[in-house]
Amino acid sequence: MSDDEREEKELDLSSPEVVTKYKSAAEIINKALQLVVSECKPKAKIVDICEKGDSYIREQTGSMYKNVKKKIERGVAFPTCISVNNTVSHFSPLASDETLLEEGDVLKIDMGCHIDGFIAVVAHTHVLQEGPVTGRAADVIAAANTAAEVALRLVRPGRNNKDVTDAIQKVAAAFDCKIVEGVLSHQMKQFVIDGNKVVLSVSGPETRVDDVEFEENEVYAVDIVTSSGEGKPKLLDEKQTTIYKRAVDRNYHLKMKASRFIFSEISQKFPIMPFTARALEEKRARLGLVECVNHDLLQPYPVLHEKPDDFVAHIKFTVLLMPNGSDRITSHSLQELQPTKAIDDPEIKAWLALGTKTKKKGGGKKKKGKKGDKTEESTETEPMDSTTNGAASQE
Repeated sequence: MSDDEREEKELDLSSPEVVTKYKSAAEIINKALQLVVSECKPKAKIVDICEKGDSYIREQTGSMYKNVKKKIERGVAFPTCISVNNTVSHFSPLASDETLLEEGDVLKIDMGCHIDGFIAVVAHTHVLQEGPVTGRAADVIAAANTAAEVALRLVRPGRNNKDVTDAIQKVAAAFDCKIVEGVLSHQMKQFVIDGNKVVLSVSGPETRVDDVEFEENEVYAVDIVTSSGEGKPKLLDEKQTTIYKRAVDRNYHLKMKASRFIFSEISQKFPIMPFTARALEEKRARLGLVECVNHDLLQPYPVLHEKPDDFVAHIKFTVLLMPNGSDRITSHSLQELQPTKAIDDPEIKAWLALGTKTKKKGGGKKKKGKKGDKTEESTETEPMDSTTNGAASQE
């Protein structure tokens, strides 16, 4: 198939090969997340763990599709980030950074992987402690997890994006938490991590998006960030920003030699997917990236913060809108939570009682997949028991 024909026929989930690539990417990212969580220990250096996560993705994807005639792009689709406590997201420090993890830290781990441009992303919240998570930390994680479970049931063909925005805000409020502003859930397509169809986390006069309806064979990254504070994070230090994505539709003749050098390196190594400045030569990168960002050649992913004593949780998953229902392909089991609030709102309970499959095969439900089951075997997501706060999806 020529490139022109490929462009005309957009590859989607109606192709079994595409589904397999999404699920293979998901299997790798779920295992990479497991690895990163296991490496998170008090006094561990954040940059070392981020590197281990990215290396694992590169190794695992590198061993796939080796012997095909046409070269298949594969690797990291979003660099490993570990954002601690009131830091909201995108913290993936440079090699020179000495930040360590401490006992009791609330960690948001965020990462992505792709095979042939078919992307699986995941984010998970983990508290660095033994035993159950209690108090406001438990509230904020339970709010994110319950909102994610509701979103999973509402991101389905025939529903629209505004319903999801309203629902996740209602869930957060039930835990006396806020959905963090400025977070978007995007449709994903081949080599497109931030497609045009989006779900707003919080609707307001300044943030408007088109009303859209979800359709069969679409893929979404559902992205939920909750806070015990106001949910209006601030940029405190631009120097903390290390993740960028090339803006493919922008051109500008860079003046500085360092900028031209760095932009050439980015164009070769990271033409489409987000990347970390850690992968570039550090001194030159610091100089060159500024001019590239100032002229919109690169889109920065800023490191934002809530207030110092706020708790922040992040859960993101990839969902395939298959003909037989929604298939959540990325997730990680949560620690035991003992939140101070419980869900008693009948509307939220009704959302959680919805199944995610539209057709049943072979009569009766499948049992929930055990650890070690391959992700190819799609699990039937049970209606979520609103009295518990564990993830109802596959591990």
